[in-house]
Amino acid sequence: MDDLRAKYIEAIAAAGDEATIEEVRLAAVGKKGEISLKMRELGKMTPEERQVAGPALNALKDEINAALTAKKAALADAALEERLKAEWLDVTLPVRPQRQGSIHPISQVMEEVTAIFADMGFSVAEGPQIESDWYNFDALNIPGHHPARAEMDTFYTHRAEGDDRPPHVLRTHTSPVQIRHMEKNGAPCRIIAPGRVYRSDYDQTHTPMFHQIEGLAIDKDISMANLKWVLEQFAAAFFEVDEVEVRFRASHFPFTEPSAEIDFRCSWVDGQLKLGEGDDWLEAGGSGMVHPKVLQAAGIDPALWQGFAFGLGIDRLAMLKYGIPDLRAFFESDLRWLRHYGFASLDVPTLHAGLSR
Repeated sequence: MDDLRAKYIEAIAAAGDEATIEEVRLAAVGKKGEISLKMRELGKMTPEERQVAGPALNALKDEINAALTAKKAALADAALEERLKAEWLDVTLPVRPQRQGSIHPISQVMEEVTAIFADMGFSVAEGPQIESDWYNFDALNIPGHHPARAEMDTFYTHRAEGDDRPPHVLRTHTSPVQIRHMEKNGAPCRIIAPGRVYRSDYDQTHTPMFHQIEGLAIDKDISMANLKWVLEQFAAAFFEVDEVEVRFRASHFPFTEPSAEIDFRCSWVDGQLKLGEGDDWLEAGGSGMVHPKVLQAAGIDPALWQGFAFGLGIDRLAMLKYGIPDLRAFFESDLRWLRHYGFASLDVPTLHAGLSR
């Protein structure tokens, strides 16, 4: 028994890897190992012999198993030590600096759009987000029975009992900015009105609060041809292509006459949108010549002045340009989501830098 113990303790100590340790284990305590075979012989012994040999063999088996386990642990520790020497890492070093702020897609697109229209001579006009019924509807030739004036489509501000002031709403478009600008500055004018607007709607392509940019140009000889040129120049610059064909589809808006839906020529290749080529058309917004009643409401003589107006969705433009599939993602995002769509941390100052850090 002593010779068997010495044999395997020495073999375990000499083993240099796990494969050798496994060979020793099989030879000693495997199903056909020497110690296992001797334990099978206990049945052939007399009770007196078994009483002596049994405890000795069990003790030997336990000792060999303990030695095998200790050797495996020693080999693992040695391997880890060698790996640590080769893959040394100083965890006391400070982390690499990473800019935390990031401009939001809506802010970035609004800046891009503003810069493009500025190059065409448009200035930026702004107005309140809570508007009177007059500026939001009446001055824009939207009659009292129009569906947009229903509470299911528009957010009305609360009025206490007995308060007979005209109703106020969260503006449903930035068109009231056009009325306010014409009232204050008259004609001629050339403006864009970007900003938040509100409608009672929510699904994959609609949210209760979203962003629009509307354009207005008033002069004595402006026509739909000028409108089409402006939209073509804008689309080509924004989508960074040489040319985008614009198509007008006859439509109806209370504040323009004639009115037209704006379509951009495009194609879909492997699920990717390409502007300026192909046989498909993408609806982009609404437009038309400003209705004479709108000019009159703003204090401008429609016999002397005329002009065009158009409206585009900032959120929709961002989705199209950067491949963002769900409008609701703009309001449920984080920095990782922004970086996924290419909106890296701020590296240069922007118009919105103070708000996005």
